Amino acid sequence: MDKVLENRICLLIKEMTLEEKTGMIHGAGLFRTAGVERIHIPPLKMSDGPMGVRSEFVNDQWMPVGTPDDYVTYCPSNSAIAMTWNRKLARNAGKVLGEEARGRGKDVILAPGINIKRTPACGRNFEYISEDPRLTSELAVPIVRGIETSDVAACVKHFAMNNQETERLWVNVEADERTMREIYFPAFQAVVQKAGAKSIMGSYNLIRGTHVCENKDIMGTVLRKEWGFDGTIISDWGAVHTTKGTAEGPLDIEMSVTSDFDDYFLANPLISEIRKGHIDEACVDEKVRNILRMMVRLHMIELTEVPDSDGKKKILVQKNKNRKAGSYNTAKHRFEVLKVARESITLLKNEDRKLPLDPAIDKVLVIGQNAVISQAMGGGSAEIKALYEITPLLGISKFLGGNCEVRYARGYDIPAKKESDHNWQEDSLDASKAAAETAKETEDSARLRKEAVELAKEYKHVIYVGGLNHDQDLEGQDRADLTLPYGQDRLITELLEVRPDMTIVMLAGSPVSMKPWADRAKAIVWMSYSGMEGGTALAEVLFGAVNPSGKLAETLPEEIPECFRKEAYFPGRPLTDEEKKHMNAHLTQTYAEGIFVGYRYYEKNRIPVQFCFGHGLSYTDFTYDNLKIEEIPSKARANGFDVQLQVRNVGALEGKETVQLYLGEKTVSPENPVKELKAFEKICLRPRETKTVLLKITMEDFMHYDEAAGTWRLKHGDYRIYVGSSLQDIQLTQDITI
Repeated sequence: MDKVLENRICLLIKEMTLEEKTGMIHGAGLFRTAGVERIHIPPLKMSDGPMGVRSEFVNDQWMPVGTPDDYVTYCPSNSAIAMTWNRKLARNAGKVLGEEARGRGKDVILAPGINIKRTPACGRNFEYISEDPRLTSELAVPIVRGIETSDVAACVKHFAMNNQETERLWVNVEADERTMREIYFPAFQAVVQKAGAKSIMGSYNLIRGTHVCENKDIMGTVLRKEWGFDGTIISDWGAVHTTKGTAEGPLDIEMSVTSDFDDYFLANPLISEIRKGHIDEACVDEKVRNILRMMVRLHMIELTEVPDSDGKKKILVQKNKNRKAGSYNTAKHRFEVLKVARESITLLKNEDRKLPLDPAIDKVLVIGQNAVISQAMGGGSAEIKALYEITPLLGISKFLGGNCEVRYARGYDIPAKKESDHNWQEDSLDASKAAAETAKETEDSARLRKEAVELAKEYKHVIYVGGLNHDQDLEGQDRADLTLPYGQDRLITELLEVRPDMTIVMLAGSPVSMKPWADRAKAIVWMSYSGMEGGTALAEVLFGAVNPSGKLAETLPEEIPECFRKEAYFPGRPLTDEEKKHMNAHLTQTYAEGIFVGYRYYEKNRIPVQFCFGHGLSYTDFTYDNLKIEEIPSKARANGFDVQLQVRNVGALEGKETVQLYLGEKTVSPENPVKELKAFEKICLRPRETKTVLLKITMEDFMHYDEAAGTWRLKHGDYRIYVGSSLQDIQLTQDITI
């Protein structure tokens, strides 16, 4: 820690009044705090979100300013970035987001979201990276580093255990220490200790009976003390519920969705409690200290020590003229998001090499509403005022050009939403909606289905683009099941009867069930919300200009796992009488599955899935060979192992392959997963080219958390190293003894 800086911050705080200090620790606008104009401390300006900088709002109303200068680059969602398995692209995506935020005059961007995808039904999964903590960590770190290159703080969210939208403000999470340490904490620890994240967002929920934003165990002991976080902790909007508990806790800034800023818990109520002697003013000083430290690190201000008229030391606050200016809506940004979109497209199935399609075809029929609707302005706080958005239909049409007739049929109907005279966020502190039921087929959809099926009979080449939209992938609600909405299963089934080689594109931010028709389909492509150039990337993959290299960052199960159909697992059970006495909650959610989340659960319980974690095909083929494992020696003990192998492109096209390394016990213990992802590397190979891949695993990768001892333990014994193209497509294995 910079002792000179800390001393100057302390001196500056002594010059401030209580009112000035409290103005810095709560919202003075919907997306800003108050500055201290008297001594030139600026306000802290923030913005959503994870897919681009949100449109500008009036300071005290959820009403867009309405000027045309806040159009931005629509970035790929974190679920799309995750499918690239590409650390460099993740960093570049973060860099675009940071530059755009700074270009719009923001100091903090509320991103990335890195919560683990505990259940496939969570409505906000499209904002998150993966069900796996290692993959989440490996991509979150470069995203944060990329954002913060532009003198903008990444506010990493939502710490911690915010894994459902149902009763998100009032659900109490109960999980054992091992589960938290092995599954839900690692990515947050990584962005703090490896990426140096400058701010963290406190989540809505409770953990073990206490709301996170005043939870001294989670925010204080773990985040501040164990991980050494000295940045700024900002509440989710409306996540603070008390004055004393929050003031005396580690949280620094209270934000909310209402405009009564002076009545926030850390505003006038806090001043009153301090004046009465109920709360020590030092609590406020600590929060201001963390904020000022972040401001200096962001090059917002410079603190200079000067003598005052009495010869005593005084701190002069000046604007740092060397702060980066940022930029937005540049051609470079648009190209960077296109590169991410290209590598996010994931080929799930390609029987008989049906893809790629011939770009010289004379005519093609595109069916499905997701081919034409814009996704940018949906999803909740991830909504974006995009400069433009290339939809799948537009991408296909502009790729094929005038020599091909591209015809479109809706196929199904998405009922129009009721118009509202206010922004959804005004009501977002009300109890969360129940799980959204699957939208059924309407009369219009039935008519559109029949029309599309008849039309498909006339076309040799048919591309179906369906899936979900932001009526399902939506902040504030979860899904009741994984069934496709709007009667799509029947539509796809009937289309396959008349056009069995139809290409199917599923556009979604979370899993859907393809069970009714997947076995009959020849070609299935998966894409998430891939940003403003998503349609361009899709067309390039479908017609062979780009070889697909995406890999699933989450399992695609056939249905919501049985365990999550039990109230105790999801969305939670009513409180007991004893719980009602000591916690401000509506539900208790017990993570009874423990560490068996995502592929760990399916593999341990031998549950078949549609497509496994890490799966993704290419238009070329790869072989794996010559696995060699060498121990890395050290003076005290082994540091780990170097795992080396050769990968060869045996096909006729250049392609990218993600080599994945999993680790498990040779004889699997009941309390441990079969295997877990520990390393991966994405490589590009020309036809007939061979490359040597080096993957490193440390001794920590063999450890599990011992709750009784309160520490990580290495169990001696025999382990198996698995290397392959996915969780299930294991090419090479070797046993080692620890």
